[in-house]
Amino acid sequence: MRKIPLNAIPEPWEYNPSKWSQRLRIVAVAAIAVFIAIYMGLYQWGLIDSVWDPVFGNQSMKVLDSDVSHKITSWIRIPDSILGALAYLGDIIFGLAGSTRRWHDRPWMVILFGLDVIPLGLVSAALIFMQGFVVGSWCFLCLVTGVISLILVVLAYDEVWSSVLFLYRVWKRSRNFSILWDTFWGRPSKIAHQVGTEMAQRRDWR
Repeated sequence: MRKIPLNAIPEPWEYNPSKWSQRLRIVAVAAIAVFIAIYMGLYQWGLIDSVWDPVFGNQSMKVLDSDVSHKITSWIRIPDSILGALAYLGDIIFGLAGSTRRWHDRPWMVILFGLDVIPLGLVSAALIFMQGFVVGSWCFLCLVTGVISLILVVLAYDEVWSSVLFLYRVWKRSRNFSILWDTFWGRPSKIAHQVGTEMAQRRDWR
């Protein structure tokens, strides 16, 4: 079986969502969030005395020192900002892994990437934007990371959608869980190749 071109465009897009220019944007945005989250984590660890906030002033420290934050820290044993930094670091690692055909060759990788970015990102953003109503204070850098989480969702969903669509079509054609399972892990099969070829009729030359 001839392999699908690395720059193939999967349905329903006009571009390849697995191409490097797409993924490096995600990596760059997530890297900004990592540095911001580590900076806030250093304050929560007591390694720095204050947190820069050009909008809300000392409210940032009230948020990071709040009972809600301390409760989360007691559950996970590390500051919640550091947990966020680890999640954004995961986005970077998954963003750099695999080829520009990984939507087809490594669906498991793309879906794990999607789980790290999309549901966790939406929950993180929701919790951050709720902080003003629960804590009664606002944190500028927290809001920045919340916006970044939403940006990452927008940047990542297209590739995840292509992998999910690919798996769905393999299942619809085969009705065989074993073939679907092999396809999920990137093991080749005739049906998976047929479906992938049908989904990728053009190449992305940009």
